[in-house]
Amino acid sequence: MSDSDDEHSPPVLSAHALAALQEFHRETAEASEQRDPFSLGAMEEDWGMSQFWYNDETATRLAEELIHEAGEGGRIACVSAPSVYQKLKQGVVDGSDRVSAMVLEYDRRFAAYGQDFVFYDYNEPLRLPDHVAPQSFDIVLADPPYLSEECLSKVAQTIKYLSKSKVLLCTGAIMEPHAKELLGVEMCGFLPQHNRNLANNFRCFVNYPSCLLSG
Repeated sequence: MSDSDDEHSPPVLSAHALAALQEFHRETAEASEQRDPFSLGAMEEDWGMSQFWYNDETATRLAEELIHEAGEGGRIACVSAPSVYQKLKQGVVDGSDRVSAMVLEYDRRFAAYGQDFVFYDYNEPLRLPDHVAPQSFDIVLADPPYLSEECLSKVAQTIKYLSKSKVLLCTGAIMEPHAKELLGVEMCGFLPQHNRNLANNFRCFVNYPSCLLSG
C-alpha cells in the first residue's frame, strides 16, 4: 500500500473508543424512548413553519386558564398552539384530567398524538374532519403562525366555527385592531413568554372576563 493510500484511508476507532461510541448511542436511544412525549420540547421547533414554543411557565398559565374556563368535562381546542396542548396532556396541571383537548396543527409530526390531532392548514380554515363539529368546544386557544391580517382573518374563521363562545388568542400586539374587529377580544396584561426570545411584542387577548386581563 502506498503512502497516498494511507493518507486517504478512513480512520479506525480503537476497541475502547468504539465501545464508548456504542454506549453513547444506546443511552441516547433510551433517553429518547423514555422522554415524555407531551413534554415541552419533545419536538423541536421548526422555524420554517414559524414555530416558537412557549416556555414552561407560560404554557402552564395558559393551560390553567383553559381548564378553568372549559369547566368540568369541558372541551378545549388548541389551534397552532401545540406546547399548551402538551402541557394539558402532561397531567401536571390541576384539573387536566377533567377536560379533553385537541390540537389542530399543520405539522404532521403531531399526528403522534393520535385522535387528538387534527391536520390544520389556515389557508383552508373550514376544511376540518367531520368529527370536529361546529361550536363544540367550550374554549378555543389560537396562536396564528404569522402576524398578518390575512392569516388572522382565516384563523378567525376557524375559531368561530369551533368555539361555543370563549376565545383565547395569542398573537403580536400589532394585531390588536384586527383581533378586536374580527373576534371582539381585549388585550390582556399577562405577557406570554417563549423559550426563545421573539423580537415581536407578543400578547394574549380574550373575549370573556379573565384573570389574564390584569396580568
